[in-house]
Amino acid sequence: MVSGKIRWLLCAIALLGSCDARQGADSSNSLTVAAAANLTDVFGEVGRKFKDQTGIDVVFSYGSTAQLAQQIANGAPFDLFAAADTEHIDSLVSSGKLKSASRKVYASGQLVLWIPNSEQNRIRELKDLAGPKVRFIAVSQPELAPYGYAAVKALKNAGLWDSIQPKIVYANSVIMAKQLAASGNAEAAFTAYSLVLHDRGAVVKIDPKLYHPIEQAMAIVLASTRANEARKFQSFLLGTDGRAILAQSGYLVP
Repeated sequence: MVSGKIRWLLCAIALLGSCDARQGADSSNSLTVAAAANLTDVFGEVGRKFKDQTGIDVVFSYGSTAQLAQQIANGAPFDLFAAADTEHIDSLVSSGKLKSASRKVYASGQLVLWIPNSEQNRIRELKDLAGPKVRFIAVSQPELAPYGYAAVKALKNAGLWDSIQPKIVYANSVIMAKQLAASGNAEAAFTAYSLVLHDRGAVVKIDPKLYHPIEQAMAIVLASTRANEARKFQSFLLGTDGRAILAQSGYLVP
């Protein structure tokens, strides 16, 4: 059972996540990018460097991949979609919402377990999550977020799901899962390496053999009126500077 305190916090976080988390200039004069939540830290730097080189402002709207995909399917006025997987991109390409020729894999994410108070909780590997000191473990909802799906898959493949599942607290995205652990309402969180690379605490990289590769793809929205600018953003992200930023932020680049 989820405690009343955690239930309240989840509601507050969900309300915050439902807001349009945008960064950048006035969207009427900017390239608008729907970006998976794991990109929250890295795309801030990408946007700044991209503007320095091209003069083009970028507004980022962050959320879970599934939620952003649904918004695009319903006609949300984005120019580019940078997802945390390939499946949602391919589905939107098939339904005529994204330009098929613009589909590009830009990075592969790394799933990690983040423990803010590692000395106190003594979590060193996955099996330690079954210990009595661990009450709650934050995971992004697997039906919404590819990192959450990967986390559940990893626990099942490691033979730990049955013992750990009662401790799982679900969040709407990887960044919200991180916030649950950061606030002390969970002892650990499964999240993206990019989100905790420079944070305090311990980071346990999950064996990639335990989950399917988290290939992250992007594509231009078919209805976009700023397709040329979107193509420039794609070229930057796939170029030397963009790849360097992604690699330094914990992603594996093609």
